[in-house]
Amino acid sequence: SRLAVTAVERKATAALGFVVDHFLLLPIGVLIALVWANTAGESYFRFAHAVRFPVNDIGMVFFIGLITEEVLEAVMPGGALYRWRRTLLPVVAALGGVLGATAVYLLYLQSQCEFMLLDAWPVAAALDVAFAYFIAKAIFPRREGPIAFLLLIAVVSDALGVVSIAIWFPAGDGYPAALGLMAVAVLVAAWLRSARIDRIWLYVITSGTLSWLACLWGGISPALALVPIVPFLPHRPRGLDLFVEAPPAAPRRFEHVFRYPVQVVLLFYGLVNGGVVLAGETPGAWAVLTAALIGRPIGILASVALGMAAGLRLPAHLRWRELIVVSLAASAGFTFALFFATAIMPPGPLLGELKLGALSTAAGALVALAAARILRVGRFTATQAGKPTRRLAWLHM
Repeated sequence: SRLAVTAVERKATAALGFVVDHFLLLPIGVLIALVWANTAGESYFRFAHAVRFPVNDIGMVFFIGLITEEVLEAVMPGGALYRWRRTLLPVVAALGGVLGATAVYLLYLQSQCEFMLLDAWPVAAALDVAFAYFIAKAIFPRREGPIAFLLLIAVVSDALGVVSIAIWFPAGDGYPAALGLMAVAVLVAAWLRSARIDRIWLYVITSGTLSWLACLWGGISPALALVPIVPFLPHRPRGLDLFVEAPPAAPRRFEHVFRYPVQVVLLFYGLVNGGVVLAGETPGAWAVLTAALIGRPIGILASVALGMAAGLRLPAHLRWRELIVVSLAASAGFTFALFFATAIMPPGPLLGELKLGALSTAAGALVALAAARILRVGRFTATQAGKPTRRLAWLHM
């Protein structure tokens, strides 16, 4: 009957809305890819090879641009990380996380006498921005501070990795010309800003395209093309929530145009990059996973403690129990680790080990969710008359 069809449509719409609102398209794509690669590997890798470039190097440009804008607005007046004492602390945390992950990675490989993988330490230092946002939104759906803190850690960590690879593993000799083209892209964006042009598409088509070409020419992932352009876009300080509709009076922002297409991109992003064959000896994979789940959280927590002792401050709604969960949520290297691995290591068994390790760090999402449930933070918060339970009161100190 018509009523039954309408009820089914409502349920289907609600289910789709739940998937989109909870950022589940990315892990769905990863799971499909993992099953496909291990059951029909030839067809999967043929598909992944065909669509990798438009997904990773074009579609992801907009997601990385959105994340960059959110981090930038978080440090503006009124943002969750406004004032230098709050802005600098996640930068210090990122440095500590990179050092902790690298140290554990190197120590593990030396203990296994696997010296051929030592130079691939940037893989252990990678932090996937998309997965970090997915985990943060799953745990802290309405908390700006933890999300901003985690995203800034991710951006700084990957920036360190990109710079390290550019210095120690150069992809070619096109850097001088690429830097010149990037300078032109930034100048065009600056001119558009000085002319008070608020049409986002004009920035993307002109300076964004030039920046994309500069990244491609210079051997840097083109997905980072909008990072140097975003600071010149029209901004307003606000909370960190990419997919919440702005008030009617608010200016039109480019994430309000791309928020749904970007989620489709993330589905394909997981589908293209998540397929890894589970086979063979894997000391490199265990090194990457151990570095992510142990080295990075310890490095983040230790560096935050030192930073706070030096006078830096945590953002609002981020105290030590939330920080423990954030440090675990920062363990997923996933596709940024895959990108670093392919930039450093030639095709072969060693690259396969690194790729498997990069994929396995997605388990950090489950670890972070479990920790959030145990510590009762974010969506798992337990209160009595608006006050924390006595059992966890010490973590609010």
